[in-house]
Amino acid sequence: MAPSERVGVHAISALLPDLNQQSGPRYLALSSGLAALLLDGRMAPGARLPSERDLANALRLSRATVTAAYDQLASEGMLSRRRGSGSYLTLPAAARVTGPGARMARERLDSGTIDLSTASLPALPGRVEAALASVTADLSRLARHNGYEPYGLGELRAQIAARYTQRGAATTADDILITNGAQHGFDLVLRLMVSPGDRVLTELPTYPGALEAIKAHSARAVAVPFADDDSWDTTTIRNALLQTAPRLAFVIPDFHNPTGALIGSPQRELLLSAARRAGTTVVVDESFIDLDLRPEYASTTAPTAMASLDGTVISIGSLSKPIWGGLRIGWIRADSEQIQQLAIVRARADMGGAIIDQLLAQVLLVDLDASIAQRRAELRIKRDALLDALAVELPQWRPTIPAGGLSTWVRLDAPAATPLTHLLEQRGVLITPGSRFAIDGTLERFLRIPFALPVPDLQTAVHRIAETWSELDVDRLPRRSTAALVPA
Repeated sequence: MAPSERVGVHAISALLPDLNQQSGPRYLALSSGLAALLLDGRMAPGARLPSERDLANALRLSRATVTAAYDQLASEGMLSRRRGSGSYLTLPAAARVTGPGARMARERLDSGTIDLSTASLPALPGRVEAALASVTADLSRLARHNGYEPYGLGELRAQIAARYTQRGAATTADDILITNGAQHGFDLVLRLMVSPGDRVLTELPTYPGALEAIKAHSARAVAVPFADDDSWDTTTIRNALLQTAPRLAFVIPDFHNPTGALIGSPQRELLLSAARRAGTTVVVDESFIDLDLRPEYASTTAPTAMASLDGTVISIGSLSKPIWGGLRIGWIRADSEQIQQLAIVRARADMGGAIIDQLLAQVLLVDLDASIAQRRAELRIKRDALLDALAVELPQWRPTIPAGGLSTWVRLDAPAATPLTHLLEQRGVLITPGSRFAIDGTLERFLRIPFALPVPDLQTAVHRIAETWSELDVDRLPRRSTAALVPA
């Protein structure tokens, strides 16, 4: 549920477990059920609960039982009451994650450490080296000029534009701005379009770097949880758009990070329709667009561009996933007037991207389909090996079966992802808890597990995870114990 949205009694009843099957006092069963909905991200911090009388009638409980459950949540810092307004779910300050930026600022890891904290791949063997050997002539020609290209090299922009046109969104080079990766592109969009205090709608879960960028611009993220089938809950998204009127909506419809989901066309059209009514600009992150792992899609054709459905959509992409993160080439696709404005914003702090990187990208784009095919083949093997290992070692966990991308989103059988990740770090496995993909430390029942590493490393990591989980007495962890373990 979106923040500040009133949750109806029927929605609460559908989300809660059968309280008659729970042991102990009813008020504790109800408070535990509501706490689990908050911590798992199925209800957002700030969601308004029904009145005690209405919820008691819907659940066939006494009003005193519901009052006691609300009191219990309030004593744990998970409910706030506002006179004349109602009761709202909240999180204690200790549970609020300050941001994942430190994950990329670590020193080099020990050789024995298995790093599952980032969904990224090494370069394909020989591809970048071969491209570098072929750019000498173009570099010599361009070196006669001053080297500043705030929009990016024209030929590279035309190549990227052609790929969008192939995916159904007619595009010219004037509609493309080359950036230093997708994260840089989103930051530029925020700089141009968002003022302090503006709202930005996001999915829950979503890419941590996006949440960090929104916060850095003093904007407010409005998180909308995924539905139970790991896709957009379009009713909740529509309500959130119309009630909060966010300036932007940041979404990852194509092989979503972290779930790997591919959102269907009807849901995309409903989102775009609601965004138009709310006056919200939709920003689409297409970083994983080329990593389609569905067996029936063996060709290298990417899904239809969301920009083909609405000309106001701003698309962000990158070569980091199909080629290499060390090649800092990303882009923004928007209308030519917005591209000009973004280039002006960019020039205030960054005069343009590295020319050598862009020349490499031009060469690599010529043969990109071959690189994509190779990536997809190796990632299908790794994904299946990871899922098989999880099924054997941790059969009680529920991973998504990603349609694409680089990770599976795993639902644990207890909300203890953060203490698990801390113990795993001591045992040579780095992994990201679900709370990193939420605004305020929810999603403690989830882990993102990428499948970018070699199969033996994935199997070893799952074995260590299973051993550590079996030693973690999750039943004896206080409900809020995980909050104290969230690093600052």
